[in-house]
Amino acid sequence: MRSHLAARSTRLVLAAAAVTALAATATACGPEDIEDAGSSAAPSAVASAGSDNSSGDSPSTAGSNAGGSTDKKTDSGAKTGSGSGSGDGKKSGYGQSCGTNDLEFTVTSESQAGGYYLVTAKAKSGITCYLDTNTPTVSFGSGADGVASPVGQGGEDPIKLTGSAVAYTGISPKTTNTDDGKEFENVIIATTEDDPNPAELKLPEPANVDKPIVTNWATNRAEAIPVIV
Repeated sequence: MRSHLAARSTRLVLAAAAVTALAATATACGPEDIEDAGSSAAPSAVASAGSDNSSGDSPSTAGSNAGGSTDKKTDSGAKTGSGSGSGDGKKSGYGQSCGTNDLEFTVTSESQAGGYYLVTAKAKSGITCYLDTNTPTVSFGSGADGVASPVGQGGEDPIKLTGSAVAYTGISPKTTNTDDGKEFENVIIATTEDDPNPAELKLPEPANVDKPIVTNWATNRAEAIPVIV
């Protein structure tokens, strides 16, 4: 009987020790530890979800990059277009009518036909243009009596000016045999009547002006000698 009691007592002692160990384990892994374990697991799940999302977003990211590449090509094309045209506000220099400010002028005094002024026009560097209007607009001063009348001599329509190519026009300041006239030191010239930028050229010497005349543009200077027919 005592041996049975002793064996039972031993089992109870072992059971109590096991319960104590379980209690200690439960105390060591309390609710706070469980929450910590849960919170440490959560970031792993979020990170996994994030990597899934990033891989899912990859096609749209590639799409936006492709769109960016298209935009760059479009911008490049626009720049190319504006560069070949007048977007920078400057003229392209090809196939355009000559404005007065596209040209450089020189004036020389000539003795033929009683004396006249020979005006030579040349396109500025980098410009190619055409003298579409055959006769220049010429005047001495701002009065109507100083406007030169065209005599219809010479002329080629149109004249292309570029590089070293030049065009000539002849201006006779006085066509009368009287003592009438006004003295001018400059002459105003424009490629068209409505040109907003006429050029005022200094004459080699003052001119006595009365009923002036002007020839058409010509590439041969001999055709630019003004003569009343």
